[in-house]
Amino acid sequence: MSNADGPRRGPGSAPTIYDVAKLAGVNPSTVSRALNSPGRINAKTEARVRAAAEELRYRLNPMARALPTGKTGTLGLILSDITNPMIAGIVRGAQQAAAEHGYTLVLAESQEDSELESTAADRILRSVDGVVLAASRLDDAQIQQFADERPLVLINRDSDGVDSVIGDVEPGIDEAVAHLHLLGHDRIVYLSGPTQSWMSRHRAEVIQAVGARRGVAIDVVGPNRPTLDIGPEALPRLVAAGATAVMAYNDVMAIGLIRAAGHQGMVIPDDLSIVGFDDVFGADFTSPPLTTVQMPLLNLGDLAVRRLLAKIDGDTAAPKIEPPVSRLIIRGSSGRARV
Repeated sequence: MSNADGPRRGPGSAPTIYDVAKLAGVNPSTVSRALNSPGRINAKTEARVRAAAEELRYRLNPMARALPTGKTGTLGLILSDITNPMIAGIVRGAQQAAAEHGYTLVLAESQEDSELESTAADRILRSVDGVVLAASRLDDAQIQQFADERPLVLINRDSDGVDSVIGDVEPGIDEAVAHLHLLGHDRIVYLSGPTQSWMSRHRAEVIQAVGARRGVAIDVVGPNRPTLDIGPEALPRLVAAGATAVMAYNDVMAIGLIRAAGHQGMVIPDDLSIVGFDDVFGADFTSPPLTTVQMPLLNLGDLAVRRLLAKIDGDTAAPKIEPPVSRLIIRGSSGRARV
């Protein structure tokens, strides 16, 4: 038996490198070079190998590929809550960037739980070339520990010494506060997110700074779960406080408020103006459609993966990435303050 013949495969089993070599008329080592390191062999031979691999539907084993190269061709993306619609934009952007560079994206979710996130990161880091943490709930020490093990990039989370891609929230928040102020709201409630959310704290700081600059009082109510069911819990507090306008940490919470208000017979925006954050899919399906601060979520995922790939490749001269900029989308859930 020649080297190209290799072991025979049984019925229904996946094709092997030996099958590809036999069909292409080359040695298995040539197949390996053609598929793992494009450009290292004659172009016609490489094309013949790839055609044979395609005909047989041969797929590279990432674990086997990692042995000679040290790379698996996979990236990890750990998400705080996969049920949150804003995650969809981040995932799509990350997936497109990964696929463009020939990488497979592996997802994991923490369910807003730092312990689950730590467990997921510990597990996934062993089998990927690098990882993106989206809206991480880990503390700085945990993030640094994982960053010391593998290339790591954060989305919407700041941690000293760790690369991150953070959307610029100030332009959109400034537009939102100015919009509400123009409508006669001289006091705005910020309905904050969970305690472990760096982005919730960051948005609160920016809203308070913008409010002070524009002469608008800002009250922070929270922390809160960043979910739909917070509406019935939060609405009575807002009504008791005499609020006429509220900015929610995310669109999901804002939509929860709109639903709860409807159940209580309130009219939005006549009784309460509500502004969300992110402009997720479905934000304009509510009644009334949700006014929201739009974040370019697709760009966040795309930029995070591109920065991660630069780290994996050791590209220290990669250009500085400008943060995606937020903007206000005015719809029907914001209106004049009641007199």
